[in-house]
Order: sequence, then C-alpha cells, then structure tokens
Amino acid sequence: MSIDRRTFLKVLGTGGAVVAASCADRERADRLDAADDGALRDADLTWDKAPCRFCGTGCGVEVGVKDGRVMAVRGDVASPVNRGLLCVKGYHLPAFLAGDDRLTHPLRRHPDGREERISWDEALDLVAAEYTRVLAESGPEAVGVYGSGQWTVHDGYAASKWVKGGMRSNNLDPNARLCMASAVTGFMTQFQSDEPMGCYEDFEAGDDFVLWGNNMAEMHPVLFSRILESKRLRPGVRIVDVGTRRTPTSDWADLYVEIRPGSDLALANGILHLLVANGAVDRAFVEENVVFRRGVEDLDEIGYGCYGEQAERYGFKDRARESSFEELRGFLADYTPQRTAELTGVPAAQVRALAEIYGERNRGTVSLWCMGVNQHVRGTWMNNLITDLHLLTGKIGRPGANPFSLTGQPSACGTAREVGTLSNRLPADMVVTNPEHRAKAEEIWGLPAGTINPVPGYHTMDMFRAFARGDLKTLWVQTTNPWVSLPNLHRFERKPGDGRFLVVSDVYPTPTTAVADLVLPAAAWIEREGVFGNSERRTQHWNRMVEPPGEAREDAWQIIEVARRMGMGHLFPWDGDWHEPMYEEYRRFTLGVGKDLASYAELRETRGMIWPVVDGQETRYRYAAGHDPYVEKSEGVHFYKAKGYGEKAAFWLRPYQPPAEEPDDEYPFWLSTGRILEHWHTGSMTRRVRQLHQAAPRAYVELNRADAAQLSVKEGDLVRLVSRRGEMELPARVDGRGKPPRGSVFVPFFDESKRINELTLDAMDNISKEPDFKKCAVRVEKA
Repeated sequence: MSIDRRTFLKVLGTGGAVVAASCADRERADRLDAADDGALRDADLTWDKAPCRFCGTGCGVEVGVKDGRVMAVRGDVASPVNRGLLCVKGYHLPAFLAGDDRLTHPLRRHPDGREERISWDEALDLVAAEYTRVLAESGPEAVGVYGSGQWTVHDGYAASKWVKGGMRSNNLDPNARLCMASAVTGFMTQFQSDEPMGCYEDFEAGDDFVLWGNNMAEMHPVLFSRILESKRLRPGVRIVDVGTRRTPTSDWADLYVEIRPGSDLALANGILHLLVANGAVDRAFVEENVVFRRGVEDLDEIGYGCYGEQAERYGFKDRARESSFEELRGFLADYTPQRTAELTGVPAAQVRALAEIYGERNRGTVSLWCMGVNQHVRGTWMNNLITDLHLLTGKIGRPGANPFSLTGQPSACGTAREVGTLSNRLPADMVVTNPEHRAKAEEIWGLPAGTINPVPGYHTMDMFRAFARGDLKTLWVQTTNPWVSLPNLHRFERKPGDGRFLVVSDVYPTPTTAVADLVLPAAAWIEREGVFGNSERRTQHWNRMVEPPGEAREDAWQIIEVARRMGMGHLFPWDGDWHEPMYEEYRRFTLGVGKDLASYAELRETRGMIWPVVDGQETRYRYAAGHDPYVEKSEGVHFYKAKGYGEKAAFWLRPYQPPAEEPDDEYPFWLSTGRILEHWHTGSMTRRVRQLHQAAPRAYVELNRADAAQLSVKEGDLVRLVSRRGEMELPARVDGRGKPPRGSVFVPFFDESKRINELTLDAMDNISKEPDFKKCAVRVEKA
C-alpha cells in the first residue's frame, strides 16, 4: 500500500466523513507540526513504538514522552499494518490515560456501601484468603476468573497458569466468548487449528471483498481504507456489503445486499446451491483437500443454548458423521434462488450475483466478517458456511483469496485464543480434555502428572449464571466490564456482601466496579510492558513508557502476587523482571506445531511478526506452498493441522434455522446492537476522551424514517423500547449514519447510563457458547 493522507481523503470523498474524521485530525496535527517544528524539537520527546490499545486491527503507533508524561502520539509509518494512518480513536489514545477519575488505590466496599481505601498488601492478602477459603470449603468448581481480549499475553498466561495449573480449576474464560468464540469453533471444526490463514496483504491482492455483517468503515476504518485504496488504484475491485441495515460501509459498496436478521445461513446455502448447479466448483481442489461432514440438525435436540442441558459447559458438542459431495448436492437442492429470496428477503438476482463473484476463477475473493456473523445462535455454522464458499471454489490459502475473520479487541487472538484463556483450552490450540495436551502443559509448567483438571470449566454465560445463583463463590474480573456487556443483564444483579466475593481490576470506575467487593487499580497500555496479538496473527511488543498513576499495577503482577500468597510461587519462579522469561516459557507451547511465535528479542526489534515464525521468517499465508514452512508441497495448499480429517479441511453441511426469537404481534420490531466509530465497546475509556464524548455523548436508537413517521417520532424525540426482558427510553436518530430498514432498530452499547443489554437475548450458539446480541424482538413506542 502506498497512500498519503491527501490521497486517502480524496478516495473517501465528501460522503465519507465518518471514516475520514481520523485523517482530518492527522492533517491538523501535521499543520501544527509544520508551524511549530522547533517547539517539538525543543520538547525533546522520547519516542517508542506500541500497538494501539483499542480494536483487533493492531495499528502501530509511536508515543512521544517527556518528563514521564505522554505528550504526543502519531501513526507509525514503519508499521506494516497501518503505515502511519490511524482512526479517530487512535489519534486520541493519550487522553484515555488521563481521566480525572482514574482508579489509583485498592478500595474495599463494605456491605453497607461504604468504601475503604486499603493497602496493596491488605488487598492481595484478602484475595488470596478468599480463594484459599473457597477452595478448601467448596473445591475448584467454586472459584473463577473472567478475563479479556484486552489482556496482554502476560496477563492471560499468568491467569491460565494460576487457575488451571495452581487451583486445578478450568473456570477461566474471557470476554472474547462474547465476540470471537464462534470464529474459534468455526476454524477449529474445519482446520483443527484456530485463526485465519491470510493476512492484511489480502487487501491489496484481492479483487472482490464480501463483507458479511461487518460495518468495516466504522469498526475497522484503517483496514477499510486499504480496500478503498486498492479500489482507487484498480477500479475493477468490487466491494459487497451484506447487512441488516445500511451503514457508512454501504456507501462505498458496489453492491449492498440487505438480509433479514438471522437469514445469512440461507443466503450462504443459496450461493453454494448455484456454485454446484453452475459447475463453478474446483473439483480437483476439493478432491485433494476437502472432506465432507454433517452434524446434528434437529432443532429440538440442539436448541439455542439457552437453559438447562443446552447451556451446560461440558465440551463443545457437534456430533457429526461423514458426508460427501453427492449428499451436498441433495442437501442444497431446496436452496434455489427463489427459495433463498423467500427466506432472506434478498432478490434472486442478487443471490446470483454473489454466486458469480465467488465462482469467478480468475478473481481473488476475500470474505470478511466480525460480530454480525459471530454473535449468532448459529455463529459456528455461519463461520463454516463462509469458509465452505472458499473451499468449494479453491479460493483459499493464496494471496487475495481467503476467508478472514476480524477481531474487535487488541489481543482477542494473541491472548484469548493463542494463550488459550477459554474454559476448555490450553495454549497453542490444545484443550484440557486431551490427556496428551494436559501432559505437555504439566511438563512445561513443572507440575505433577494429573494436576490439570480434564473437565472444561464454566464458559462466560454459565460462569455468571453460576455466580448469580451462588455455585461460583469467588470471581475475579480483569480488564472488562461485564455488568454492561453481558446480555439479559437483569439476571446478574447483585450487591456487595451478598455471600459471594467479587474482585474487579480496572482503569476507571464502571458499573462492574460498582458491584464489586474489592476494586483494584490497573495499569493501562504503555504504563506497563506487554504483548498483543492482532487479527492477522501478528504478535507485537511494547515497552513501559510512563509510570501508572497512584498505586495502579499491571494485571499479571496482581495475579502473580496472589498466587505467591497462596503458596503457588513455584508457578512464577522468576526474580526481577519476569516479562521475557514468562513469554519464553509460554512460547515453548507454540514451537514445532505450526503455531511458532517469534522470540521476545525479535519482537522488541520489529513492528511485530506474523506466526508461524520459523528461522526468523514470518508466515503471511498459512497452509500455502511457498509461504508456509510446514508445507512441503511445491504448489497448492496442505491443511497439515487437521490430523483428524486426514490433513484435509472439513466442509460442513449446515442448514438454515430460524433465530431463537423473532418479531410477533406483541414485539413487532427487530433490535440489533453494536459499536460506533467514536467509542470502543462499553465506552469506559473512550468516554473519558473529551473530543470523542462530545462527538457521541449518549446512546440513541436508529429508526427507519417510515417507522418514525408512523410512530409520530421525529429526530431527538424519546422512544421507548420494550423487550421480554426489560425496557428503556432513548432519543431517536432518523436518517443518521446508520439506516435500518422498516421494522428494525439499532442501539449502540457504549453508554453505561443506557445499558441496552438489559433488553438483549441470552440465547447462544450451542457449540461456541457465544450469545446473540444481534437480534431480538422489541416493541417501539413514542415515550
């Protein structure tokens, strides 16, 4: 990519203000720099590299520090991710560190609500005593830790080692369960290894980009800018936006495909039907590289993962049998363009157009998806079907032709997925249910054989249900805000002193710290040393550049100190600075198995490296001959991680099934939730940035203009949303940047004063255990 800011703004044009806001800030900054270049030199800033703290893109930034304070931030032109560009959140990174209400000292909250400042020794002793007591009285099933895709690799590895190796509990799960779990199970069920095989260079190499439920212009604007630049340089590049509402991404699409919520399974099968019917199948590729599988499809049997047996944590059941291409042909027979149009609302002509795009052999197709696919009661299935489109056409494992899931958190890949901080996992794709995997972890951790519990722990939804009913008695939450982000929030209401013990480590006060018995102040971003892993498998390191405020400490340090107080210091034997030796121990899990991470020394000297890293060389395209050192073939692909499938990829037959909840006479509207450009997740950091808060100070509800007229609602009027779980009043937004179709509304979830997840449904994928934030039924009334 070769793009300057002037070109970028020209590409975006006057209609792209929502995306261009980021670059406008950079333009202003550059003008100031040019006018006062001497002042900057006089300031004598010390510059160092870091990945951005926000989404999973992993943009590189340079941070300028003077006298122990962050004075400036700029896009890192040496970063292969963003080449100097940042989005509006990235340009305001320093401000999120400096909010007036930073947590700076440990606080104990008494049952009467009184807060008491205590010392770190008192706080750590208290946490250690609570875990020790509960372990002795109730066993490992009664303790848990809830982490985050915002954890550094060190945080996640320390937590995993302490919980799984020290306390013999697998009740460890991250908030990535709420966003990326379906992508994990999608990759695992098809390749028996997690994470995409492509990289960001696909944005320059691809010809067609199909975005499935993915408002990339707002959620991943720097990456979207790379696609737009490819389109400017090569006008034949096409962008397809498949969504349930028009967004800023739709404005740049060559084809906008509007689907009914929850009908994407039918659309994907309709495309597959035409690929088979039209002979657009790469039969040679399929015969050499693909096996066919079919799972249980009985809706009464598999349900929606809501309650009882359907919500059990024991494993990720997907009972299956072998299938065949001939069975696939019959399976797809009903998904004609006409039938697909009936199920999805997508015109048959658009279904045919999508099939032509995927079927054109001389054009590279990249499928991109994020929460619209993953936060889905059949999220694993939909992940499978998107990859199926690439397996059937052979458009996989080569530059510009790959299925590519995008992540929303800075280390959802590097920590939650690669370190394995999910309740059934260990590092490097290993699982607690496999005795060989447990033995390897016990050997690396220096533990007696049989230490690691073979039974998966509570996944996120069951973890908080267990905590609410008292089965889980002690829980530590770090770097996340579940009392805003969990669905059906009323289930989890509690008060300190209710017989359970909740510890929360965070940077700012949140609704989660408000219900905690003990609040611990956390160091943020460059206030501590760390490693993140981004969406393209790039592992990035940064140094500590400034001191944290007050007594704030990094999350991994907090865990280590508690473990030592519990007599588990042998898990963390390092004296002095433990960052490098801890990472290098963790790295042992990854070497020689196709997950090889770069050394700590290599990470220090680079802008990150894409794994597997072998002999100092990163791998941009996994499974691809000529790119991946684990592939010995001279051409083509080799899915060498899929041992259970004969080292071939699994093509899954996955039918359409309706959503768990649909509009009816009482609740006639669809409600969908998500993010917006200015704010990140629950807003606990970005709302402390004045410019971002002023740009979007409060939540709202997007309404279709016709629905607004029927309800006699105009812009700014209060609207009441009512679901089966709760109700809320919000100001109306009509014809804003997002435009839902008739019968649909959208609400962002960044506003802690308007917790829209009080209304959302906690039905979930029965394989990944990821809940569905993207569709539930509501009634809409003028307030």
